[in-house]
Amino acid sequence: MTGPLNGVRVIDLTTVISGPLATMTLGDQGADIIKIEQPNGGDYSRHVATRRAEMSASFLNNNRNKRSVTIDLKTENGLAAVQTMAAQSDVFIQNFRPGVAERLGLGYDTLSALNPKLIYVSIAGFGHKGPLAQNPVYDPLIQAISALTTVQAGSDEAQPRLVRTILPDKLTGIQTSQAIASALFARERSGEGQHIQISMLDVIIAFLWSSDMNGHTFVGDELEKEEAQSYIDLIYEVADGFLSIAVMQDKQWRGFASAVDRLDLLDDVRFSTPELREVNRDARLEAIQDAVRGCASADLIKRLDAENVPNAPVLSRSQMRQHPQVQANGIVVETLHPIAGMLRQARHPSNFSKTPTSIRHPAPTLGQHTDEVLAEFGLAPINTAGKT
Repeated sequence: MTGPLNGVRVIDLTTVISGPLATMTLGDQGADIIKIEQPNGGDYSRHVATRRAEMSASFLNNNRNKRSVTIDLKTENGLAAVQTMAAQSDVFIQNFRPGVAERLGLGYDTLSALNPKLIYVSIAGFGHKGPLAQNPVYDPLIQAISALTTVQAGSDEAQPRLVRTILPDKLTGIQTSQAIASALFARERSGEGQHIQISMLDVIIAFLWSSDMNGHTFVGDELEKEEAQSYIDLIYEVADGFLSIAVMQDKQWRGFASAVDRLDLLDDVRFSTPELREVNRDARLEAIQDAVRGCASADLIKRLDAENVPNAPVLSRSQMRQHPQVQANGIVVETLHPIAGMLRQARHPSNFSKTPTSIRHPAPTLGQHTDEVLAEFGLAPINTAGKT
C-alpha cells in the first residue's frame, strides 16, 4: 500500500521550517518531494545547532521523504532545468521574499504558462503586498504583530510573552500542506492549476480568531482592552510535581470535591453553579490549588480518574516520550539514518486505513539525488556552477 498522495510530484524550493514542514507532510503522505538547494550550503537549517555526524536535528526533522538536488538558480542552465522540472510536476512551492521568484524567472505566470495544471505555492512572512511585505521575517516578529504575544500574556496590560515554540512557522507548514491537498482535489475536477498565496501572519490571525478574538467579533461592540480571564494557569503544584486539572461541569466539580475529600467546597455559594465558578474563577482556582498541594501525583490521578475528573500529569519532554499513552499511540518512531545513525522522530499524525503514511527514506545529504533526478526529467548533469 502507498500513501494517499502517491504519484504527486512536488518541486520544493523552500528552506528552514514552514515550507519544509509542509512538503515533508506531503512526502509522508506519499508524494515525491524534490528539494532544490543551492550548491553552496543548501538549506540554512542544515547548519544549525544540535548535530550529529554533520547532520542537524532540525533538518532531519523537517526533510525526510525528500530527494535533494543542487542547482544554481542564478545560472541559465540551472534556471532552465528547474523550469523543465516544473513543467513536468504537480506542485511548485517557494518561500522567497515576494518578488524574488519572479526576478529569478520562476514566478507563477512563467511556470503556469509552461504547465497550466501546476499548483504553485508562495509562502510569505507578513504578506505578499503591503508596507511590511519586503521586510525580513522571523517567528517572533509574527507572534508580535499578530497579537499572539499579548494573548499569551493574558491581558493587554501584562508583559507580552512569546509562545515558547515557533508556532507561526509550524502552523504555516500545516496550513500550507492542507491548502495544497485541497488544490490538488480541485484540479481533479477542473483540470486547472492555480496559485496559492499564504502568509505566516494570516495563518496566525485566522488561528487566533476561533477562540481569542471573541471581543472583536461583533462590529461596533469591540473590547477596548483585553483583561486576563485568570491570573492562574490550570496547572497545579502537587507534592511531587505538577498536574493539570480541568473542572468544567457540575458533576466534575462534585467529583473533584469528593476525590480530594473537600465536600465543604460544595457548600461554598461562590462555586454553586457553572456561572458563579466562572465569575469567581480566581477563588476557585486557588481553592483547587490549596486542596491538591500536598497530594502525591500518582494517588491524586487515581482518585480523580475514579471520579471522572479530567486531569493529566505535566510532563517534561523526556517523560512525554515514555508515557504509556504516547507509546500506545505509536507516534514516536525510530529509524536508521545512514549518516546520522538511529533517529527518534514523530511519524505523521494521521492514520489512513487504506493509504498509510510512511517514512520511506530519511532526510537527504546535500545534492544526494542530483544526477538521479535530472536523468528522470531527461536533463544532462549540471555541475555546481550550473553549467552542463
